[in-house]
Amino acid sequence: MIKKIAFFNPQGNFDRNDSHLTEHPDFGGQLVYVKELAKAISKMGIKVDIITRKIVDPEWPEFSETFDYYPNYENVRIVRVPFGGNKFLNKELLWDFLGDYVKEIIHFYKDENEFPDFVTTHYGDGGISGAMFLKKTGINFSFTGHSLGAQKRDKFSNYDNEYLEKKYRFSIRILAERTSIKYSTFVVTSTQQEKNIQYMHPAYKDITLENLGKFIVIPPGVNTEIFNTLEDEKTKQFESFLKNFKKNFIILSSRIDPKKNHMSVIKSYIKNKKLQEIFNLIIVVRGIEDVFEYSKKDLEDAKILRQIIHLLKENNLIENVIFLNIKSQIELSSLYKAASKFNSIFALTSLYEPFGLAIIEAMACGLPVVATKFGGPIEILDNGNYGKLVDPNNLDEISTAFLDILKDYNKFKKLGLDRVLSNYTWEKTAEKYLEMITLTYKQKNEPVELPEFFAKLI
Repeated sequence: MIKKIAFFNPQGNFDRNDSHLTEHPDFGGQLVYVKELAKAISKMGIKVDIITRKIVDPEWPEFSETFDYYPNYENVRIVRVPFGGNKFLNKELLWDFLGDYVKEIIHFYKDENEFPDFVTTHYGDGGISGAMFLKKTGINFSFTGHSLGAQKRDKFSNYDNEYLEKKYRFSIRILAERTSIKYSTFVVTSTQQEKNIQYMHPAYKDITLENLGKFIVIPPGVNTEIFNTLEDEKTKQFESFLKNFKKNFIILSSRIDPKKNHMSVIKSYIKNKKLQEIFNLIIVVRGIEDVFEYSKKDLEDAKILRQIIHLLKENNLIENVIFLNIKSQIELSSLYKAASKFNSIFALTSLYEPFGLAIIEAMACGLPVVATKFGGPIEILDNGNYGKLVDPNNLDEISTAFLDILKDYNKFKKLGLDRVLSNYTWEKTAEKYLEMITLTYKQKNEPVELPEFFAKLI
């Protein structure tokens, strides 16, 4: 019988206030996934430890304590173990220290005199840590890749390989992912597309085919305690604010990142006069008080904001955009609920989107969606039956999608809500994980043979 599950997630970090969540590349959707899945499993009477990195760094004060928690979830512990020094390290710098991560976890559980029954691992660094932990303890693990190194490497085909290897360490990441597939008892993908296309990339195809029976599609969920259609005081405040603009809104709320491709929505808006007449743009920025001042900085997100501002000013449309500094998921949900009263539409035109958690969050609050047709959204929206799918590089297609939704707004609003509640809740995700864990946690596996790079670490 399963009593305790550990979640291995070395990168980013977790705390009770969700500090930095989605503001930084290491604090993206993967952390939301782990947090929500852990909470949902804990509600089924199972103790859960999310094991991450202890950071003693004045710039990251939230992560210095060994233990943390989420209010009202007494079965979930955030456990931080020291490895890789005290300072915050980007995920690409953690690979050399993962052996220490695993050793510290083993010491921690030895001191407690109680090991977990099973480990779920996340991203390549969590996965290889699970393989090392299995080698040392015999405790089985599952692997959820979230995104894969080979796909990311392909997107940088114009860059020098030596530079890419130094910056992103793709060869080590792919090695870790392959090892995770081989030794995990099951591999979780969010969509059939992820299983059938991403894991069939030449970098993984042989190991995937050898282990195809391990793969299971378990879609992530949405936190319906936060993302729902129930009004709160903040919703009313946003509603009062948005009413002043006397227009509908197109909302962009993903991370300011080249992959998220804000520019296509901006350019389609600039190109289409009808869109300008009907809609204003809302661009959510997290932690940025003054966008115009921030855009002067020499940072990747600042450069994108600078381009957006330049294009809008050049076309005399800067007054048509609202930059909103949204500080939490609760605040974001209130914005969505208020905006849905003005026939607003959520846009996610990423060049590629592995799943699209942001889509189901918006749909759960009553916002119809226009999303990229490349990746997970094609399954969420069921080939366009529950929203509009677009080529993220086709400006006319994007404009047409917004206008088509507006013609039948309430239909798409209802379809989106029904789709989320039927298919995408964390309770459903947790049930499927637990079913697979129960089936495989006692499974006998072949002895773990780690690749040389990782064997030396442990």
